[in-house]
Amino acid sequence: MSAENAMTRFTSILVANRGEIACRVIRTARAQGYRTIAVYSDADARAPHAVMADEAVHIGPSPVSESYLVVENILAAARASGAQAIHPGYGFLSENADFARACEDAGLVFIGPRPDAIHLMGNKAEAKRRMIAAGVPCVPGYEGEDQSDATLLREARNIGLPLMVKAAAGGGGRGMRLVDNAQELANAIKLARAEASSAFGSDELILEKAIVRPRHVEVQVFGDSHGNVVHLGERDCSVQRRHQKVVEEAPCPVMTEALRAQMGAAAVAAARSIDYRGAGTVEFLLDEHGEFYFLEMNTRLQVEHPVTELITGRDLVALQLQVAQGDPLGFGQDEVTLTGHAIEVRLYTEDPGQDFLPTSGPIELWSEPGGAAIRVDSGICSGQVISPFYDPMVAKIIASGPTRDIARLRLIEALRETVLFGPRHNRDFLVACLQKDCFAAGQATTAFIAEEFADGELADTPPTFSDSAVAAVLELELQHRELCDSAVIVAPALRDWSSAGALVSRKQYIHGDTVHDLSVIPQGDAHYRVCDSDNTAVIELVSMADGTAHVAIDEVQHLARYHLPEAGRLHLSIDGRAAQYRDMIRLDGIQDQASGSGRIVAPMHGLLLEVLVATGDTVAPGQTLAVLEAMKMHYEIVADAAGEVAAVMALAGTQVAADDLLIEISVAE
Repeated sequence: MSAENAMTRFTSILVANRGEIACRVIRTARAQGYRTIAVYSDADARAPHAVMADEAVHIGPSPVSESYLVVENILAAARASGAQAIHPGYGFLSENADFARACEDAGLVFIGPRPDAIHLMGNKAEAKRRMIAAGVPCVPGYEGEDQSDATLLREARNIGLPLMVKAAAGGGGRGMRLVDNAQELANAIKLARAEASSAFGSDELILEKAIVRPRHVEVQVFGDSHGNVVHLGERDCSVQRRHQKVVEEAPCPVMTEALRAQMGAAAVAAARSIDYRGAGTVEFLLDEHGEFYFLEMNTRLQVEHPVTELITGRDLVALQLQVAQGDPLGFGQDEVTLTGHAIEVRLYTEDPGQDFLPTSGPIELWSEPGGAAIRVDSGICSGQVISPFYDPMVAKIIASGPTRDIARLRLIEALRETVLFGPRHNRDFLVACLQKDCFAAGQATTAFIAEEFADGELADTPPTFSDSAVAAVLELELQHRELCDSAVIVAPALRDWSSAGALVSRKQYIHGDTVHDLSVIPQGDAHYRVCDSDNTAVIELVSMADGTAHVAIDEVQHLARYHLPEAGRLHLSIDGRAAQYRDMIRLDGIQDQASGSGRIVAPMHGLLLEVLVATGDTVAPGQTLAVLEAMKMHYEIVADAAGEVAAVMALAGTQVAADDLLIEISVAE
């Protein structure tokens, strides 16, 4: 064993991350016999990653700037726990060269690339210059050191529209703006600078020609400290919203052996040019003519790594640990084979009907789908609170199969079985993506969501009469069981009956403009007739236990999952259709704020960066009133009606909570 290899040996690993990726790393590390240490903030004291590790160390308050991003807190946790190595996961400090260097200086093995490689590829401008020198095809643009507004505006005119304004540091869609209109350029530069500075601590920008309707295709590379570099095939990550990936798959549906060889060779060349070690991803844009261009290199494990694992049969985290120990990869390019197909979706707590606005709050029930061909990487549990301080991705659902279509159909069914009661989420949107003809045909590009989803299509669809009828019967049954449990003696045959005959119960559910005012009439033997002024259905409770019910609607059986967190409020998912039902007869109804009310509230917890109006200003619908920073993104808060600003209730630079009143507009008649 060489001296270098001896120095890198370790038996304990601290995972400097949270959520599903922390759980993912801990799972493999423990399976291989390593002692694992988690870190957690105040908000994550009972989070799954903190519970499943051998040891967990508190590192500070909930905000990432006071916990997960504080290098000294992470190193102190390593010292206190006796950790010998640190795995950064992705996000947070994973691509921070100073952190990697600090780990090495502290005598800890950083499970990732060398600090100089992270530094080089972490700056999009410098990385692009290096790739051009290495002969890797790159998108035309500007990556110069002069960052003045005048220079950026001039270079943008030279490049031409449409173009991308992008943060030179970081990734994940933050600090990125697509500009189609010259009048929007100056504001796009301003917003991208502010977002980049907040997210990455650097406001350096680059400009790139926007490739129209490309595919986003990335190649997984791996290098060791013995000079070996291989690629493990490609992933198609074209389905994105706000430049962040939503659906990923491997292999790319339009890939040919010749194109894979070319892209793989370019990716390996990119890694070799910087003496790369560990897991990395070289991202490309692939246009409709089969030409590809370097986009960036992520010097870490990717969110979407499971699809590569499923088609190659290789555990990428295990390979990271192997390479970090100083061992060679142990296989060459000719030993990499791709078998079958895998598709992954990212489950976010966000509201697709509100421009994918992140949501937070308690998880009242979380239930994962099963099946041999289904994999779930999650970091949540029932009872946990989704915090506004972190990224809203809570789980990944992955399906594999011998063909793409089998994997796609399996994933649709897995999503329908997935239950997340609590914060709004994007499960139904993910199902809709997978069902689109364009996606099924393998034709999705980065324009997929904009082109395939019409205005209003992502808004919540109110429950059908039949679903509401099932909710009414389940809620009534749960109510009766609770009453029976507290009664002294009740003959089962007398339930639902009085001296005048069968008791009729009334339930009223309101979903936007849809009102289901239901009468529930017992028919005996677990059968109920449910009706409103226009519809009638016979509901049979075939079985009901532990949050799962088999119900028959007019003699057709369905599987339902339910949860009753409090009297008068029921969560129900039936055949994959989920909704919350509030019985307005039992509860004081809280009507949704009407559109155009003039009451401008915070859509979520966050930092109010700017307030752009003052009392007395005249505003128009859609006009930007304020800018909020939440979950590492910037959101423009706009007027919902024309009128005059009557009051400004919040100050720039202050934290606001969801639904806090920010601005009142006296709406014009």
